[in-house]
Amino acid sequence: MLQKPKLSFWQILNMNVGFFGIQYSFGLQQSAVTPIYDFLGASPDQIPLLHLAGPVTGLLVQPIIGALSDKTWHPNFGRRKPYFLIGAIMCSLALIAFPYSSTIWMAAGLLWILDAGNNTAMEPYRALIADNLDEEQQPLGFQMQSFFTGFGQVLANLSLFIFPLIIVGSTGSLPNWVYASFFLGAICSIGSILWSISKTKEIPPTTEELQKLKAEKKSIIKPLLEIGAAIKDMPRVMWQLALVYFFQWYALFCYWQNSSKSVALSVWNTTPENKELYSEAVSWTGLVNGWYNVVTFLVAFALVGFAKKYNAKRVHAFCLVVAALGFLAFPHIENKNLLFFAITGFGIGWASMMGIPYLMVVSQIPKERYGVYMGIINMMIVIPMIIQTLSFGYILKNFLNNDPRHAITFAGVFLLIAAFFTLFIKIKTQANTNE
Repeated sequence: MLQKPKLSFWQILNMNVGFFGIQYSFGLQQSAVTPIYDFLGASPDQIPLLHLAGPVTGLLVQPIIGALSDKTWHPNFGRRKPYFLIGAIMCSLALIAFPYSSTIWMAAGLLWILDAGNNTAMEPYRALIADNLDEEQQPLGFQMQSFFTGFGQVLANLSLFIFPLIIVGSTGSLPNWVYASFFLGAICSIGSILWSISKTKEIPPTTEELQKLKAEKKSIIKPLLEIGAAIKDMPRVMWQLALVYFFQWYALFCYWQNSSKSVALSVWNTTPENKELYSEAVSWTGLVNGWYNVVTFLVAFALVGFAKKYNAKRVHAFCLVVAALGFLAFPHIENKNLLFFAITGFGIGWASMMGIPYLMVVSQIPKERYGVYMGIINMMIVIPMIIQTLSFGYILKNFLNNDPRHAITFAGVFLLIAAFFTLFIKIKTQANTNE
């Protein structure tokens, strides 16, 4: 097997710049899409189902794109980069169209397109790190993605705070600041991907690997068969991580869907029916969510050292507990400035979620299946989200009194459960011993 060349810090950074644009878009989805649904007249228990697009497209798109990219090679375009570009184009077009939504279902339909584009671009990025970096540099590569996750989502959330201050009025059913935020997202999405594509070279397959790729018969069902075979052969650590991910990602969807309405009630004592006050709450929530992403890119690289010193699972469990404590405090805070202290915990947890779990599994999967296994990890993310979108509306309405503050508390409890199960994961350390 050919030894992978050592890359400089700046080469790894340029490789991951495109992740910034993808995460700007995800930041808008997390903080702006629910308020848009609210402005268009959606009821609280409708919101989870309206977010079904993200997890379903992730479930369908990422594993298939991963399997396809594993079997792709073009001498000029490479293996993963064609998928980055296709996804970024889809994402940018959807972002441009989104503010023109005149009904709930138009917005929901555009969200499906937006998510399909994001997922097409996202999955190959995880595989690119495994492709291009050796075991020593992979922690830096994955945490660089955590850095850009924080950076991209900071800008997205800051736009939700700054643009309403300088761009007033409405066009159609939505405030004008929505247009500005989404148009900037479209520019960031395509621009950052083009930067990474131009600055990054992929490692070509060996002659033997190339011959094998050419000899394989192309088939529409081939990726699906590959996914099934990979799940059958999945290492034990991935099954253990799937249990953690169920509670972790169910919790996060609860937070993202309810954070603005929770802040509106706890700080402004208002609901989306009062559009003026609710817009203030949405704007402030954007600033608060921007802060947790600042924390994410500030601590992302420090977690690399902690993971090497204390091992990945302990670091991830600790970060989940810190995030959970922040969520448990969040809905009880009436002073809007104190929300920043509570959400700092989630910023630390988010930095871990975006990078550390991949360190637990990347050494235990074969390199020729990096793409499909990164797609399967995404299935482990989106299946809990699908379950949440289908179940949480009922839970919120019948057990939590349609109160978004109770939804945030619910999320905190689920993160504590995720931390507990993280400690039972058996991972192979760099010394090749089991824990």
